[in-house]
Amino acid sequence: MKPFTPLLEVADLSKAFGGLVVINRLSFSLEEGETLGIIGPNGSGKTTLFNLMTGFLKTDHGKISFSGNEITNRRPSHICQFGITRTFQLPRPFPQLTVLENVMAGRAYGKESSSDVKQARREAMEILDFTGLGSRREVVSRNLNLLGRKRLEIARALATRPKLLLLDEVFAGLNPKETEEALELISLIKNRGITLTIVEHVIKVILGVSSRVVVINFGEKIFEGLPTEAINDQRVIEAYLGEDFHA
Repeated sequence: MKPFTPLLEVADLSKAFGGLVVINRLSFSLEEGETLGIIGPNGSGKTTLFNLMTGFLKTDHGKISFSGNEITNRRPSHICQFGITRTFQLPRPFPQLTVLENVMAGRAYGKESSSDVKQARREAMEILDFTGLGSRREVVSRNLNLLGRKRLEIARALATRPKLLLLDEVFAGLNPKETEEALELISLIKNRGITLTIVEHVIKVILGVSSRVVVINFGEKIFEGLPTEAINDQRVIEAYLGEDFHA
């Protein structure tokens, strides 16, 4: 029998900036179809972890494997073509391009990219409809509000046809109504079978969408398990949630 291979495996990963260790011997794995939440205090290393996983930073130590292939320190474009893509804390659309053009640009860098412009346009239109931006496809992206820019960030990531989508604080700055709308979109993405890893400070989101959580503090994993177990773990309460936290 062939041994089980996780979709993603992070093994003994470390990263330092000068004398500051940001990620320290971090290990975890991710199964296909799973939604993993990554939480921790500000400065705990969460975004640095995403940067290492997607090739925006070089690791100092350790290994990252995806679908059985080692991707450690590969270029971001190569990692994207393997099937990993991400959003950023601050949305980064091409401000001078329309919403549709932004998504078509994402398609050009993804898996099985094609030179067929008509096909790319059709696929981009489908993604915009899926993410609730279909009626705004000709809007120049700099004219979108925050929720619109975050939807576009997700749409452009989906255009790369990811197996694994990394979401970096997509709920930050949203009001309660916008948060509910964003949660609905995340549920739709999950229903498409896309594996998700979510960095988020909104605990309601983590409890609502994650099948498992990893908690990081000072670059080290202090907890891994079910979300309901995490909020009752004393290490997590002391490092992140606080004694007054109530789910």
